[in-house]
Amino acid sequence: MDLILWRHAEAEEGDGILPDNKRRLTARGEKQSKQVARWLRQHLPRRRKVLVSPAERTQQTAHALDLPYEIEPRLGTGASAIDVLTAAGWPHQSGAVLIIGHQPTLGRVAALLLGGEEADWSIKKGGIWWFSRRARDNEKQTVLRAVLNPDFA
Repeated sequence: MDLILWRHAEAEEGDGILPDNKRRLTARGEKQSKQVARWLRQHLPRRRKVLVSPAERTQQTAHALDLPYEIEPRLGTGASAIDVLTAAGWPHQSGAVLIIGHQPTLGRVAALLLGGEEADWSIKKGGIWWFSRRARDNEKQTVLRAVLNPDFA
């Protein structure tokens, strides 16, 4: 299984009036999402599922990919690392699952997959971390295949 974590691109700052889920991407965020989406379209496997947080900014990020996606309530701003892994079907889902979500949750998922416990790791706005699950010498391993920030897409 491949699990790709994509943090939403740069969004408007919260002003205390607009609900957090309604925050939209900035012009820079739209550019970031298009850059990363172009890279992803070239590299995503054919067998894939795209799951997106209900927040406006994550859906805008997903639109740049121009692929079908499902809004997954378990990926919202208050999600836990376990919520994300459960929604993705990690590690038993076949094919690839692309998650478009939020910090600090995605950083905690990355820490859990690589280090065995949650920690507050940072994933840059618009960045992706791509993990694979494989068997080597009868041992299950989690491998970090790629890390990409929008500036390098």
